[in-house]
Amino acid sequence: MQVCQGPVSRGPYNEPMGIVHADHDFDARLFEGASVAFGVFDGLHRGHRYLLDQALATAQGEAGYEGMLPRALALTFSVDPDEVLQPHRTCKLMSNDERIAALADCGVDDVVVLPFTREFANLEPCEFLDRIFGHSTPRHLHVGDDFRFGAHAAGSGETLRRWGAPRGMQVHEHRLVEELQQPITATRIRATLAQGNVREAADLLGHPYGLCEDVVRGRGDGADFGFATANLHISPERMVLGDGVYGGYAYVDGKRYKAAISVGISPTFADEATANVEAHLLDFTGDLTARELRLEFVERLRPMIKFDSTDALIAQVKSDIAWIRANL
Repeated sequence: MQVCQGPVSRGPYNEPMGIVHADHDFDARLFEGASVAFGVFDGLHRGHRYLLDQALATAQGEAGYEGMLPRALALTFSVDPDEVLQPHRTCKLMSNDERIAALADCGVDDVVVLPFTREFANLEPCEFLDRIFGHSTPRHLHVGDDFRFGAHAAGSGETLRRWGAPRGMQVHEHRLVEELQQPITATRIRATLAQGNVREAADLLGHPYGLCEDVVRGRGDGADFGFATANLHISPERMVLGDGVYGGYAYVDGKRYKAAISVGISPTFADEATANVEAHLLDFTGDLTARELRLEFVERLRPMIKFDSTDALIAQVKSDIAWIRANL
């Protein structure tokens, strides 16, 4: 999955084209007549993409004077609401920056980012909508049928319809996209990844699961053993992938390398570990420390193993690398 690196041009209300932060200078007229997909969009999975496609379709269907189209917008929050409402239970597929940037790369005209706070979450549902839209009402609003908002999550699709009908807003409440007769949700994908099943997760996401983080300096053991690793420290709320060794890809300066990726703390080095993800990039030379690295996970090769000797460790890692070279 390609991740947008951020907007460069400017839109009609002097906001960056692509990502618009709804702060104190935000002009809500951007919503007038627009077709809007509203959600958190963690993981940007197939269900989310369906919702965005529906917003694009209703914008297309409203073609007006000289073929001009209403704007198609993605509306989301600056942070995952769970980070504010239940921070100790938060588990995310993407960082907030990744999520917002990826939304901007999905064909919509703009991503409108709402600052999310506990005070905002505690607004009554209709006040919640008034705060977002003011007097500038979208023509179409697309949500999943599990969408809830406002104090005590009391707002629903029915609330949206009651609020929107007198304002001329059509609410499209979509049944969740299913795979194997089960809804595709971020919760389901997180549970799948926790089991290490990256192939099933890729089917649900519509793209391989990935991580993007700056490389930190590691112990240097890998280089001593003949296979240097790039080391990442992933925060607990984003550590959704089950421990193990995976085959996948690493991206450096737009170039893709096959990679053997260790997730979790190796029991062999449990007392010395400084990173919880380590990647050996096949046929790469150079120092990646402090550089951003994106990893994609394709296949789980094995669980973590505590080795009795360095020779046994080296032999297993060589076997992992040989499999990746031959099969990816």
